[in-house]
Amino acid sequence: MSYKTKLIIALGLVYVVWGSTFLGMKYAIEVLPPMMVSCLRFLTGGLLLFVFTLWKGYGIPNMAQIKGAVLVGIMLSGIGNCTVAFALRFMPSGLVALLVATLPAWMIMLDFWFFSKTKPTLIGLIGLVVGLFGMVYLLDLTNPAHADAREVAIFPALLVFAGSVAWAYGSLKSPYLTLPKPIQSTAIQMIAGGLFSLTMSLLFEDNHIKAIKNMTLETYMAVIYLIVIGSYVGYSAYLWLINNAPPQLTATYAYVNPVVAFFLGWIFKGELLTTRSLIASAIVLIGVILMTIGRRKTASIE
Repeated sequence: MSYKTKLIIALGLVYVVWGSTFLGMKYAIEVLPPMMVSCLRFLTGGLLLFVFTLWKGYGIPNMAQIKGAVLVGIMLSGIGNCTVAFALRFMPSGLVALLVATLPAWMIMLDFWFFSKTKPTLIGLIGLVVGLFGMVYLLDLTNPAHADAREVAIFPALLVFAGSVAWAYGSLKSPYLTLPKPIQSTAIQMIAGGLFSLTMSLLFEDNHIKAIKNMTLETYMAVIYLIVIGSYVGYSAYLWLINNAPPQLTATYAYVNPVVAFFLGWIFKGELLTTRSLIASAIVLIGVILMTIGRRKTASIE
């Protein structure tokens, strides 16, 4: 298989699979508490994957490698996905995916403040401003009188932003940490994220046993899809991309995923968007594209 073919397949998987996980979580949380879904998804998937690595002869990582993978796992699989699962209870899956698409903004700011100290380019700054304007318009923050009629719930939206900050920090911190081999690192990250989700679920959610008893075939299929397709296939494709494709090309998933999530939410869940949401979505996606171009310009200069 040629490099170009692998690239197309990997991009297609990340585009479609990660865009579809929002719908998968939407189905799962109809019966299960949101953070329990994250727990089942990552703890089950991580344990199975870790056992597989032992069977393949990887051995037990040292303590430094485990600590590094655990930190990244809590930031990404734990905080990042718990907030997304929670927000899906209050708004359409496409809008949640759109909020997550602001990730490049957090990456740019955190990278400048805490890591490379690289100043954003002019294009990147314009993208930040455009994206911020789109979010203010989407959340309707300029008109408090519309608080009860907002399509986007403010508190869940803020949680998604917090989760995106955690995801951005974990992604930026990862190269500075001692980590196991990629597949085993993925397994430990998933286990750590699953244990974090379990802790949050036990603290803030209830009726766990009742929810498990009420699981339908649809619920089981959604959870299995999130584990096998979302975590194994999607994440493996993403790992291949970040190691073999230009960063600016890999980053395009940030503005393709919301489109996929919008489309699937409309087909399978009948999720309809208001004019305000559609306009805001276009503004935010333009901002994200500009930020991605800005990061490419910075990489070229360096």
